[in-house]
Amino acid sequence: MNKSDKNKKASWQQLIGIVFMVLTGAVCGLIMVRFLGGSDKEASLGILAYAEIFIGLYATLIFHTLVHEAGHLVFGLLTGYGFCSFRIFSFMWVKDGEKLKLRRLSLAGTGGQCLMSPPDIKDGKMPFVLYNLGGSIMNAAVGALFLALYFICPNGSRTAPFVLLFAAVGFITAVMNGVPMRLGAVDNDGYNALAISKSSEAAEAFWVQLSIVGQSARGVRLKDMPEEWFRVPAEESMQNSIVAVRGVLACNRLMDEQKFNQADALMARMLAAESGMAGIHRGLLVCDRIYIELIGVARREAIEAMLTKAQAKFMKSMRRYPSVLRTEYALALLLEKNAARAEGIRAEFEKAAKSYPYPQETESERELICLALNKSRGRA
Repeated sequence: MNKSDKNKKASWQQLIGIVFMVLTGAVCGLIMVRFLGGSDKEASLGILAYAEIFIGLYATLIFHTLVHEAGHLVFGLLTGYGFCSFRIFSFMWVKDGEKLKLRRLSLAGTGGQCLMSPPDIKDGKMPFVLYNLGGSIMNAAVGALFLALYFICPNGSRTAPFVLLFAAVGFITAVMNGVPMRLGAVDNDGYNALAISKSSEAAEAFWVQLSIVGQSARGVRLKDMPEEWFRVPAEESMQNSIVAVRGVLACNRLMDEQKFNQADALMARMLAAESGMAGIHRGLLVCDRIYIELIGVARREAIEAMLTKAQAKFMKSMRRYPSVLRTEYALALLLEKNAARAEGIRAEFEKAAKSYPYPQETESERELICLALNKSRGRA
């Protein structure tokens, strides 16, 4: 598939996502009209009715996000996975020994995430379908339950529209996550499951990713994990989105090892290639390349070429992510020569670090912040 065909496919996938979002709004609108029941009733119910519906909608979205991640957890445990972390919006519960600790993490394009350590690969195979699609299965099952409850609600019941709303959003969430799509900066669960199913190399890459998650939950830095996990796949193989993540992780390890020349060369090659890499990974790799340029030759034209409007928008959406804050710090200090702003960003970094789920990552990022500071003082 050439680049033009890939762009067309991505555009269609994004269009499908937009259609489903419009469908969600239309369904909720119809339910609102049914609830209000015409102008006379609307006048009698007033603003309170609208407030109840909108509160109900937000409650439904939160509920089904929780149900979705619980589905990943349940089906993961049933197929031999081990619990690592459970995130709803920015609230993340991380396993620390035998305890659960509450941390904070926001990832653009995601409402939640359940990360688990994988079972062993046997005969070149591992279970992945139920773990990936467990969220959609749970949304659909709960949606069906609420639909059944709707049909047994008494006529004219004030709760009936809300029950119908919970059913509708459950089915729509199941489809949005289960039908393979690339939605903005991230791939949905169906897309991931499809990518893993395409080759044994993709299954191995998926196993490696989750094994790294498991080690990270134990506080191990990337540079201290088994080197073979970070083998860079062939360029052709990285057209598969799951395999491409393995290349991204190799870049991350080189950054942790502070092998900047190797990291920059690999990132430049990956970003130039036609691969299946997700948007969020592309944005973070560009962020790392900007940092490397800043602590190196620091060519303004090279930095500005990478810091496009789209990249700036991405970095804003990931504002509390450690590597983004580290790069923002370096930009303020080394490009803008604004020490006061840089210190403000560093204070933001330390605030975010207190609740970040992986302290070993913030340790690595602190080292990179110190390198930028030394560069500004002429000691790099």
